[in-house]
Amino acid sequence: MTLVVAGDIGGTKTILRLVQLAEGTVETLHQATYSSQQFPDLVPMVQQFITTSGRETPQQGCFAIAGPVLNNTSQLTNLNWSLSSDRLAQELKMTRVSLINDFAATSYGILGLADSDLHTLQSGEPDKNAPLGVIGAGTGLGQAFLVPVDSEYHVFATEGGHADFAPQVSLEFELLVYLQEKYATDHISVERVVSGQGIVAIYQFLRDSQFLPESPTIADAIRTWEGQEKDEKDRIDPAAIIASSALAKEDPLCVKVMEMFVTAYGREAGNLALKLLPYGGLYIGGGIAAKILPLMTDGSFLRAFQQKEQLSYLLERIPVHVILNPEVGLVGSVLYALRR
Repeated sequence: MTLVVAGDIGGTKTILRLVQLAEGTVETLHQATYSSQQFPDLVPMVQQFITTSGRETPQQGCFAIAGPVLNNTSQLTNLNWSLSSDRLAQELKMTRVSLINDFAATSYGILGLADSDLHTLQSGEPDKNAPLGVIGAGTGLGQAFLVPVDSEYHVFATEGGHADFAPQVSLEFELLVYLQEKYATDHISVERVVSGQGIVAIYQFLRDSQFLPESPTIADAIRTWEGQEKDEKDRIDPAAIIASSALAKEDPLCVKVMEMFVTAYGREAGNLALKLLPYGGLYIGGGIAAKILPLMTDGSFLRAFQQKEQLSYLLERIPVHVILNPEVGLVGSVLYALRR
């Protein structure tokens, strides 16, 4: 019997799960969510979690980190924690602790999802011997792929979200120029558009160019956010406000913002698919897609995904799924720990 504690660590919250592996089966014994900011480090949080579970100290731990992991160490982007697997193993008295990037955890996590955890946008022609692709817009834009080797998949992370944003129509070219001036750089990554920050940037562009008038309620919320400090407690989430208004069709400006966002998302997913030809499936994660599912399923995402001129027929063969399970990263952390 093996006990494993897995975690999905973010700047705002951390989810921990204790699982037991026995005779080839995995059983969840305990799970809890903590406010990351209330702890000076991961160690006291995990110790409290284990004590609350009433179980003995697990032999292994695996934690997905919202930030880069180099040589088994990580300095979290939005949290004042510096973590190393060796220190965590020593202080938690575990045999092994692994740290992996949160999007790598998402990639492993798709291997443990049920059909009910997915919404299929395109059935395609699945090939179990082909690669899998993963793309996900959230705070940033993650991209990764999995390659089948013998009886298991190997995960490869990429930095594809930092590739160039490629406008296609005049309004998008205007957006590109706006962002170049806003960020004082010639290079605008696709992440600047296809992410939570991208939703806000598109709104600001359309607002500042007076493409459509703002509604007073949305305008007040966005300007309140623009005046807040980055580390301010209870900071407004402007992307969620814009997306919610678009879903409710309450504000034409927000509707246009999300139309541009979903189209750019579909195009970039198609770019990734052309490079990988992931006939095993392309999985859309990252959090935003599941929250705006009606906008992802209205046809605009798939049209942009497939619009690759003479190669469109190849993309029509690729299965495309939206990940609905918000704990896919936690699932991936468990699978990665058990594999090791």
